[in-house]
Amino acid sequence: MPVGQLKETSEQHIVIKTQANNPMSPVQKAPKTSQNGKGPPPQVSQGAKLQNQSTSLSKNRGRRRGRGVRKNAMECQVHSGCLESKSQFSDLEVSVPCSSKSLRFPQRPGLGQAGTRCVVKANHFFAELPDKDLVHYDVTITPEEASRSVNRSIIAELVKLYRESDLGTRLPAYDGRKSLYTAGELPFSYKEFSIELVSEEDGTSGPKRIRKYKVAIKFVARANMHHLSQFLGGKCADSPQEALQVLDIVLRQLSTKRYCPVGKSFFSTDFKTPQRLGDGLESWCGFYQSIRPTQMGLSLNIDMSTAAFIEPLPVIDFVAQILGKDALSRPFSDADHVKVKKALRGVKVEVTHRGHVRRKYRISGLTSLPTRELIFPVEDQSMKSVVEYFQEMYGFTVQYTHLPCLQVGNQKKANYLPMEACKILSGQRYTKRLNEKQITALLKVACQRPKERESDILQTVQHNAYDQDPYANEFGIKISEKLTSVEARILPAPWLKYHDTGKERDCLPHVGQWNMMNKKMINGSTVARWVCINFSWTVQESVARGFCYELAQMCQVSGMEFSPEPVIPVYSARPDQVDKALKYVYHASTKIRGKELELLIAILPDNNGSLYGDIKRICETDLGLISQCCLTKHVFKISKQYLANVSLKINVKMGGRNTVLMDAISWRIPLVSDIPTIIFGADVTHPENGEDSNPSIAAVVASQDWPEITKYAGLVCAQAHRQELIQDLYKSWNDPVRGTVSGGMIRDLLISFRKATGQKPLRIIFYRDGVSEGQFYQVLLYELDAIRKACASLEPNYQPPVTFVVVQKRHHTRLFASNHKNRSSTDKSGNILPGTVVDSKICHPTEFDFYLCSHAGIQGTSRPAHYHVLWDENNFTADGLQSLTNNLCYTYARCTRSVSVVPPAYYAHLAAFRARFYVEREAQDNGSSAGTTCARETAVKPLPALKENVKRVMFYC
Repeated sequence: MPVGQLKETSEQHIVIKTQANNPMSPVQKAPKTSQNGKGPPPQVSQGAKLQNQSTSLSKNRGRRRGRGVRKNAMECQVHSGCLESKSQFSDLEVSVPCSSKSLRFPQRPGLGQAGTRCVVKANHFFAELPDKDLVHYDVTITPEEASRSVNRSIIAELVKLYRESDLGTRLPAYDGRKSLYTAGELPFSYKEFSIELVSEEDGTSGPKRIRKYKVAIKFVARANMHHLSQFLGGKCADSPQEALQVLDIVLRQLSTKRYCPVGKSFFSTDFKTPQRLGDGLESWCGFYQSIRPTQMGLSLNIDMSTAAFIEPLPVIDFVAQILGKDALSRPFSDADHVKVKKALRGVKVEVTHRGHVRRKYRISGLTSLPTRELIFPVEDQSMKSVVEYFQEMYGFTVQYTHLPCLQVGNQKKANYLPMEACKILSGQRYTKRLNEKQITALLKVACQRPKERESDILQTVQHNAYDQDPYANEFGIKISEKLTSVEARILPAPWLKYHDTGKERDCLPHVGQWNMMNKKMINGSTVARWVCINFSWTVQESVARGFCYELAQMCQVSGMEFSPEPVIPVYSARPDQVDKALKYVYHASTKIRGKELELLIAILPDNNGSLYGDIKRICETDLGLISQCCLTKHVFKISKQYLANVSLKINVKMGGRNTVLMDAISWRIPLVSDIPTIIFGADVTHPENGEDSNPSIAAVVASQDWPEITKYAGLVCAQAHRQELIQDLYKSWNDPVRGTVSGGMIRDLLISFRKATGQKPLRIIFYRDGVSEGQFYQVLLYELDAIRKACASLEPNYQPPVTFVVVQKRHHTRLFASNHKNRSSTDKSGNILPGTVVDSKICHPTEFDFYLCSHAGIQGTSRPAHYHVLWDENNFTADGLQSLTNNLCYTYARCTRSVSVVPPAYYAHLAAFRARFYVEREAQDNGSSAGTTCARETAVKPLPALKENVKRVMFYC
């Protein structure tokens, strides 16, 4: 079998054992550079290559730092392939954990040393560990209440009545569900209480409704605080989640009473005046709070939060904002009815037609008939209209009788309420998708310069006054009011290589930025056959033609071979004829030249609805055509900077490279340049809240060039609704003719790498985006196993060492310059400098993680990416992985800036987002009914397949 070939095989079960030494087949080895790193690499004999490679890999396998697999669990059964010829490898080491019990994440391999040292401030506040016993009790409330707020009211009444007697003066912390915690034991192990709650809905006059409950409190266990102190001191590997949860609940008690809790954040109109976002929504400001274990001990992470809330308006005014005031003067159209019903379903309202009595309801829908046509049976078997009922019963005259009524209650017993008789309750977070105007307005409120954000965080901590918090005092928790000062390092920017025919052959970015002036793409692609379709009625043909000419010129100047003229003249079409227009242009162009079209340039209206997604879906899954969309506002402006950015995108979509790392082509990247290495990025995007019929989309990209590691091919798949584990990483099925067949995204990308480079990967680096801490074990166990099976299905014993790194952006750690007045320590936006890395004090007590701010801020406060290593068979040093990650952030293809997330993870996110267009058109046509469970109970419909020529390039850029 040829060297490095990956052969497709039928599948069988084998056991792969750990081996200390692994004789390797000859593969291309990275030649060593001269001492000064300049000039071509010297020749290395084939014998030396093989000897060096075997030695380095054997050493890597020998020094295993905290792989976390017990000796008796080092044999794991995995799927593998079988070959008729003898394998190239003896048994390679495989150490896939069989369960989370045998799994330990890698220990930190020491602190990084590279870069310029500095000090930054973090929004972490030191929390002194309590020295009291924390005791857990189970709470059972009868009759059961679904509302946490009602449950809290019940327990608050219980504490008010019995704290000084039955509770032994203890002040308990309650989670709103089943758990109650105390600092020290209660006088009993089990006790029942009778509680009465007076309803506040019935106003100040008249009889009150009294609800009676039985509350049973039962001892469960003591929270192990010694375990927590051992963990914080690095003497214990298992995170004591229960103890951390108790402390989190304790510190949330007072804020839960004062503010509106949403997840781990608290919102109130007291922080800042709400700003209107449009369509009945407003912004609320608040703060995020979470207790975290860190190297310095317990830390309270405080950050500012902003969210969209429903305006507490009369329902009739809310509807007017959604549809426009004139909509209230006429009956609803079908489209109006659907829009209002979708906006109001699940919203809580209170009635306003009964004076002081403010009964509360949740809207379940709208009536199909207008109010004046609604009738219902009364006690004497006669029928009465809703209009008559409200007039006779409450003296309330319904004015908007041509509008539908609100339906409240359940389907069995639905009540009708006129819209003008209800007001939306305050404090309801809006969880559905925001439109573009609302997003822009919300971001404007949320955007804060670093100095302003730091000041607001400190004010929040002082306002919360944890030293006066009765719950914190009861449990012995003390919170510092000072930001944590942390030692950081600023990693240097990498040198970038451009084409030798340009005036500037290489470039050293400055503060995370550079430009294409005097530079040419290192590998310019060729575009000989292209066309332009104009979907914007405001753009005249001459303007479109001029724009295309300027774009073609920019592509040529940047280093591409780009035909100056399109195959056919600019073709104008209506957006509602997109399918017909694309196919006409594609076939007309092919017929004229006799060869297939290579590139489509599409001019779109600025507000184009589904047009962009339709173009991408048709081009990438039907025609096999690369497309570049341009908005009307850019076509009229014709900015050189815009044209330069578009040319970068076109080049990589057509298979070119814009730039590469100098260290890559000089074979100087540790644990990448020495042997063929493939770098993966993976992400899963989920539907918006309320879209229960749509699947989740998984995307995996993988580098297709070595040693450059710049080109990434991508694959996408649909999977079950809100499923985070990537299901199609590896799959096998029985074929009637071929027997057991293997497939999956990892396997396909490994084969693609082999075809592109002529070699098989001998090392895998896997950046996984979008995984929360609670999913670490589950994702690693499932996806690492899938990677192993994909490798083994290609060749027996083919098990390249894997490093699995989770990339997190949805966290609340922020880093600030220690002195905002020192301009040398910040970028133009006032943020910390790109390349700033932190791996001490606020990081995990023992595991291999770090925060990296790899980009320069534009507006607002920069959010560093958090990288957490879950598996590392390549034995990266802290400097090695931090520098590699930072340097890769300068290879992002779509702009001349370093980006905030490592590019393979970024590309996976873009690919997953792109694939959403492949399914959304069908979902919109069929309608999406909130609350349906069909997506979870039936098989997910596969995405339309990408055309082969699209798969091979960075179509998602």
